[in-house]
This record gives sequence, C-alpha cells and structure tokens, in this order.
Amino acid sequence: MWFAEGNQSAGATFTLLGFSEYPNLQVPLFLVFLTIYAVTVVGNLGMIAIIRISPKLHTPMYFFLSHLSFVDFCYSTTVTPKLLENLVMEDRTISFTGCIMQFFSACMFAVAEAFMLAVMAYHQFVAICKPLLYPVVMSPKLCASLVASPYTWGVVCSLTLTCSLLALSFCGSSIINNFLCEHSVIVSVSCSDPFISQVLCFAIAIFNEVGSLAIILTTYFPFLPLSEKCPLLGGGGCQKAFSTCAAHLIAITMFHGTILFIYCVPRSKNSWLMVKESSVFYTVVSPMLNPLIYSLRNKDVKESVRKLLNHLIQFG
Repeated sequence: MWFAEGNQSAGATFTLLGFSEYPNLQVPLFLVFLTIYAVTVVGNLGMIAIIRISPKLHTPMYFFLSHLSFVDFCYSTTVTPKLLENLVMEDRTISFTGCIMQFFSACMFAVAEAFMLAVMAYHQFVAICKPLLYPVVMSPKLCASLVASPYTWGVVCSLTLTCSLLALSFCGSSIINNFLCEHSVIVSVSCSDPFISQVLCFAIAIFNEVGSLAIILTTYFPFLPLSEKCPLLGGGGCQKAFSTCAAHLIAITMFHGTILFIYCVPRSKNSWLMVKESSVFYTVVSPMLNPLIYSLRNKDVKESVRKLLNHLIQFG
C-alpha cells in the first residue's frame, strides 16, 4: 500500500529556501561555503592519500582516521554542492527523488560518523589502557570489522527512515525551510500523517546518540587516572597518546555537541533559523575541521606531509 502512495509522490517537487532570507549575502555566503568545501575536499582526500602513501602511517589508528576522512568527504559532498547551487541559482527546486536520495546519503554518513568516532575512542582505550595486548586485540580482521560496522549500521538506519518517508504522500510543490532535505522538514510538508515516521526517527536518533556516546564515555573514563600519572611516567609515548585523545575529543564535542544543541534546546519562534545555522556547522564546517584537527596536532602526519612535499619538490 505504501509503495502506491510513494509512487503518487514521485512527481512532487520541493523548494529548498536555504538562506534566501539574506538576499544581500548570497554571493558572500557562496564564496565562504565554496572555500570551506574546497578545504574539506583537499583536507580529507589529502589525509587519505598521505595515510595510504606513507608506510609509517599504516597503523590501526590511521586506518580508522582515513575512514573518518572518507565519511567526512562523502557527508560534505552530499550536502554542500546543492547548498552552493541554491545560493547562485534562482531555481531552488529539488525533485522528490533527489530530496530522498540526499536524505538517505546524509543520514547514512551522519550515523557512520557517529559510530566511527566511537570506534576510534575504543581504539584509544586499547592503545592506552591495554598496551601489551594492543597488537593482539587490534588485529587486521578486527579493525576491518570495526570499520565495516558503522557503514553497515548507517545503511540500516538510513534505509529504515527512507522507507518510512516513502510511506508518506506529498502533494505537488512544497517549500522546505532549510538548505538540505532533513527528516523533520520533509515530514513537515507531507500530506499524510507522519507520526510513525517521526516516532521511528526519534527512536533511532536517541539510540544512536546514547549508544555512540555511551561507548565513547565508557572508553574514555579509564583515561582519567592515567592522565594524572602521565607526567610521572615520562617519555613521549604517553604524551603522544593523550594528544591524539585530545584531538579526538575535540572532534567528538563538535559533532555531538551541535546535534544535541539542535534537538535538545527548546524551540522558539526563530527555531528554524537556529536549526539551519546550527546544521551548517555539523554538515559543512565539521567535515572541514576534522582533518585539520588531527593533522595539526599530529607530528607523524606533519612529518609525512613534509617528506612528501620535499619529494615532490626534488622530482618536480
């Protein structure tokens, strides 16, 4: 039955308002977001390339980091190009199929990023709290399984929510007060009762936030006693590990902090504007900052970049 309703909606079109309430800022915003996207693409693809090229970075930590960079690149590419197009084009419409596909992709990579950060937290726990067991625990097979899990769960969550949206009907042309096809704005323009889809989205969002944050907090809690002993132990290994943890915690705070702010702060008359501005941070800005955070705080990455640049200069 819901397939029939979904087919009736196939011809519907949506209009993404984006930031049209700032007509004089369309070009400046385009230049800002274009710069951010360019840095995101270069930063994340560059991180992946450096990790693949440098033998020194062929370790589980950088294996996970390369996949985080891949998720960030895909996440940003799902959202930002359409945002840029709507800032310079008068026609801000998007087809029903295009909107659903954007939601599916954005949801999948958002969930994958949440649990990829949790996987990286578990890796840090093993590296710091179980150093003698680290080579055994972090086997290639386990690392592959840990990386595959966020992608798999992201597809499951995204497919479930997408099917719930396809069960709704949409009439003609609808205006979406956002720059991306996010679940809440899609159901807000539905012609049918979205209650089941909303409950499903709420349940999945709560499970993902609580689940990923529980893994992160559980794995980072044992670090507190070690952080007090670290100065007494001496050596660069401990400082290097905690420096990586600090970078990881910054990335976690940015991603989860923004999401919790959007969905936990009480709504007001200007809530849609607040949601749009906050969404920019975790969909556009955060994917740009992650590679910068990890590379600027990581001596191994900076050293690998320096060697690669010297090599290119010598043979260029």
